[in-house]
Amino acid sequence: MQIREGRPDDVPRALEIWRTAVDATHGFLTPQDRAEIDVMVAEDFLPNVELWLAVDAGDRPLGFLVMDGAMIDALFVDPAHHGRGIGTLLLDHALALAPGAIVDVSEQASNALPFYEARGFVRTGRSETDPQGRPYPLVHLRHSGTSAASKSSGQ
Repeated sequence: MQIREGRPDDVPRALEIWRTAVDATHGFLTPQDRAEIDVMVAEDFLPNVELWLAVDAGDRPLGFLVMDGAMIDALFVDPAHHGRGIGTLLLDHALALAPGAIVDVSEQASNALPFYEARGFVRTGRSETDPQGRPYPLVHLRHSGTSAASKSSGQ
């Protein structure tokens, strides 16, 4: 597994990853909101951002990361490959780019908070709505500078 910069021809696979990951982890979205967000991600977001991809030995993307300065704007892994360290690999890349990285996670996505908190992120606040004003609370996190590995080794 390695991280590489994305290319325009990677956008369809990134969108596929996003869709399957959201469908697996964001069951709280209303069908209308899910459809509206899909259009926004497909037409406005993914084609216009710098993608970082976690790819397998055959160069097939299995997850992706989008950074906006110190903000982790998106980190999604194909659900068929959850639990294999791909998210951690992408997060380590994000922290190499922005050691004090921040991220907003959906409070209702049960996998997000434990993932980030186990890797040294601490809560800094909460919003009642998402950036579009939808009723999906967000938890704001910042990396503490302490990794889970250094915590477990006592460093």
